[in-house]
Amino acid sequence: MSMPDHRAPAASTPGLCRRMLGHRGFMLGAALSLMLLLAALLSLLWVPDSAYEMDMQTRLAAPGAGHWLGTDAFGRDVASLLLAGARSSILVGVIAVGIGLSAGVLLGLVAAACRGWIEEAIMRLADFGFAFPALLSAIMLTAAFGAGIVNAILAIGLFNIPTFARITRASAKAIWSREYVLAARACGHGRASITLRHVLPNILPVLLVQATAQFALAILAEAALSYLGLGTQPPQPSWGRMLSEAQTLMFQAPMLAVWPGLAIALSVLGLNLLGDGLRDLFDPRLARQR
Repeated sequence: MSMPDHRAPAASTPGLCRRMLGHRGFMLGAALSLMLLLAALLSLLWVPDSAYEMDMQTRLAAPGAGHWLGTDAFGRDVASLLLAGARSSILVGVIAVGIGLSAGVLLGLVAAACRGWIEEAIMRLADFGFAFPALLSAIMLTAAFGAGIVNAILAIGLFNIPTFARITRASAKAIWSREYVLAARACGHGRASITLRHVLPNILPVLLVQATAQFALAILAEAALSYLGLGTQPPQPSWGRMLSEAQTLMFQAPMLAVWPGLAIALSVLGLNLLGDGLRDLFDPRLARQR
């Protein structure tokens, strides 16, 4: 006896688009997130000036036609540094969240499907992972292998694993108690088949929302690590290192700290608003109310 697939109910495309357009927080978050993505893509093709070449003769220049946002203490174009820094932030965020998502979801699905001592072992391992936040992990990796963007990505990615594992396990356990999953088990379907056909498709919206939130946290973590000298290393531009270099010039050139701080704030705000909007759109109860 075959069982029909039971996946998360998908809203009709016109209805979903209508709710998206009517959700102001989602639209604002999507706009800010799109600006971050476009800035990173633009930096691959074009920047106003080189983000790597120093020109001490034009150091701390005021905004003008040649340098839209002025130059920093080394004569580098601030607008070009911001665009290239967006590329670094997205690179760290995508890879770090990808590490946490792939490993964490796998562990969470195994814990929910197997239960017993396997579930207990995975959850205790996740608790152990929470004892090492991204900053502490980066310090440990730096002490062992040296500072760099690779170690920063690994530190942030490893910290994301227990987060996704807990979210996945909690969401998957709720699906395992549904009637159609019980019926699939009664028909002889194995745990792996049920997980792939019924459990995983139904928790994808939750994982997408969580991935958006973790992406914002990854950008913050990368900026903090670079600010401390543990993340992106020179000459690769980074918003966090721009803040670090500007702190000694707060009274001489305060805008050098404003621009990267504003870029970080808007990026994190946009991703958080996007995640909140996705949560509202994917929630069936909220969908019925709209």
